Parts: sequence; C-alpha cells; structure tokens
Amino acid sequence: MKIIVQKFGGTSVQNEKIRLMAFNHIKHALNDGYKVVVVVSAIGRYGDPYATDTLLELIGAKETKLTAREQDTLLSVGETISASVFTNMLKEANIKAESFSGGQAGIITSNDHLNAKITEVDTTRLHQVLESLDVAVVAGFQGMAENGDITTLGRGGSDTSAAALGVSLQADYIDIFTDVDGMMTADPRIVEHARSLPKVSYNEVSNMAYQGAKVIHPRAVEIAMTAKIPMRIRSTYLESTGTLVTSLADEAGHFDVKERMVTGVAHVTNLTQISVTTETVKAQQQAFKILADAGISLDFINISTNSVIFTVPEEKRQVVKDLLEAAGLQTSVREACAKVSIVGAGITGVPGVTAKIVSALSEKNIPILQSADSHTTIWVLVREEDLISAVNALHDVFCLEIK
Repeated sequence: MKIIVQKFGGTSVQNEKIRLMAFNHIKHALNDGYKVVVVVSAIGRYGDPYATDTLLELIGAKETKLTAREQDTLLSVGETISASVFTNMLKEANIKAESFSGGQAGIITSNDHLNAKITEVDTTRLHQVLESLDVAVVAGFQGMAENGDITTLGRGGSDTSAAALGVSLQADYIDIFTDVDGMMTADPRIVEHARSLPKVSYNEVSNMAYQGAKVIHPRAVEIAMTAKIPMRIRSTYLESTGTLVTSLADEAGHFDVKERMVTGVAHVTNLTQISVTTETVKAQQQAFKILADAGISLDFINISTNSVIFTVPEEKRQVVKDLLEAAGLQTSVREACAKVSIVGAGITGVPGVTAKIVSALSEKNIPILQSADSHTTIWVLVREEDLISAVNALHDVFCLEIK
C-alpha cells in the first residue's frame, strides 16, 4: 500500500474555495495510486469562528479560569470541526473517506496539557481502514493521554501530527501545505528577491524554522528525519511540488551542497537584550537559577568573566528585570532588538563567512549588538529598526537571489 500524508493548515481550509484547492491535491495523489492521510488544522485564523485563538477568546484568553486540561478539551474542537467539514466535502465527491480525532488515529501523548509530547503512535486502525477507504482525515494538533484525556501539542502541532503519522505509516512523502511555495531564502514580505528553494536538508530547514521561518514546525522536521521520510513544503494554491526536505546525500551517498554555502536568512523580532553584571561565578549561577525556577527560557546567551548577556521575548522583559533586581543583581536592558540568522550546511569549516556578515552590515551602518555561531548557523543581534536593512544586506552579500 502506497501512503502519502498531506497536512493542510488553517489558511488552507478556511473557506470552501480554498478547501477545493486542497481537494485537488488529494485527487492528484489518489490518481497517482496513493492512499491519503489528511491532517487538518482548525479553520482559518483569529476572528474565524473555530480558529484556536477565537476559541481562547471565548474563555477569556490568558484570564481564563479553566484548567489546562479543560482548555485542551475546548481547543481540540477546532480541528475536530475542520476534520468533519473536510470529510463531508470528500464524501460529497464520492471519495471513500472517514474522519478521526488525534486519539482515534493512534496519537498517544504525555499528560502535559497545552503542550503535550507524542509518546507513541499506533496506526494499526488507520492501516486497517485504509484497506477499504481512499482517505483518512485526522484532526491535527491533538492526541490522547494514557488516562484518556484529550491533549493538544502546542503551536504548530498539526505539523507534528502529520510527521508522526507519516513516520508510523512509513509514508512515501509528508506534504505540508501552506500559503507560500515552499521554503524561501528569506521572508518575502521584507526581501523582494527572496526565492523558493527546490531542495534543502532536514537540518537546514529545521534551523531555519527555529530561527524564525514559519512555514513548518522544527519538531515535525526532526521527527521525519529520524525515519528519513521525505517532506515537501508546498503551496495549497499551486500545483508545484515546492521544497523537498530530505537528507543531504542522495541514495548513492553523494552530497549536493558544495555550491550553496548559505541556504537562507531568518529572523526573530520583539526581543529584549539583558545584560547582568556578575563579578563571581556564584552570581552567574544565581542569575540562571532564578530565571530557570521562574520557567523563563533564555536565548542568545554570552558569558564572560564579569557579565552574562542574553535575550528574552519582549513580553518577558519586565518580569526578568524585576526578578534579577530583587536578588540584588545589576541589570541593563536594551529593548526593540531582532535576531538575524544565516543558515547553511555549506558554511561549516569555511573561513570568511563572519567577515562577510560584518562587512555587509558595516556598509549599512548597522551595529552588531551580539553574535554567536554553530556549525550551520551564525546569529547576530541588531536593533529592530535595522532589521529589514540587515536581512536584505545579508541576502544580497550571499547572492541568495541567484538560482
């Protein structure tokens, strides 16, 4: 049995016209001889009746009195409705289809409500029904805990659902449909000449996603990578196959990244840089422990003999400052920052990459507030007012507009 998993996000199921575009992708897969497992998100975005954020508003959003378990029961409804609507459309077209909740599809999770982790996927039932069905439609973003509670997987959870099902079903492909034509070299909203990439490695696309590219959840890529199931990031509105996400090496073991040093430029906005004066190791330990105990995640951490510098989301700025100062630690705060990242498997071991970054930003009079690097990613922190200029300058200097 040939199986393909197709995930359609909220904007791909938001109205009948767009659902028909998604339907055409399913028909193409059926015509190619595949059984199709469709994973759907809640319909539309905030303001649409069954979108996740709209459901949250019904219970007062962050001010809700509901427990996390009770919130999960509500939030799962959006995807359940979407699965039912989509299945009805397929049946009206005489396609043999049936809908399933995440739990019914075999997605078992931890009991961490609102951000559960998948612990097991048992697709025995899906395998059985696909013997007689053409399409199984699964509500994404949700699963079931061992005690029978409904759980949700956090933001981007439908991507994770699709990847987990694809791996368990040993699908030929996991297709992630979105509103852009694949992974791009930068955000096309701020880089006019950004282009789609025909092929990227699992690590490259995962790093791009972690650094701000929003077309796919990085956890989904990591799950697919464990079983080497190819993924495709595709546009719901086009017939193209978008970006293929796969191993760097082909079946013969040949690598194809030598001519592409940098894959793309990603960015994250609304950051605050916080510097803590720490004249002793004990003070450094104290700062990190205070924030860890408060459940605050830090990014872009630099440690020196007399200070610790890191970034936090803008909404965490005041609570972090208050916690540290209450402990007698001296802090300074720089608001309105943005992280810009250069990602590419080809930068490993190549001299001069950082020099290019510094030169390109210097020519635009953009100060670098902080920097860090790994084997495949180089990060710089800039003022948010310089973001657009910085991303464009780096996109240009690494010739990412050239195919």
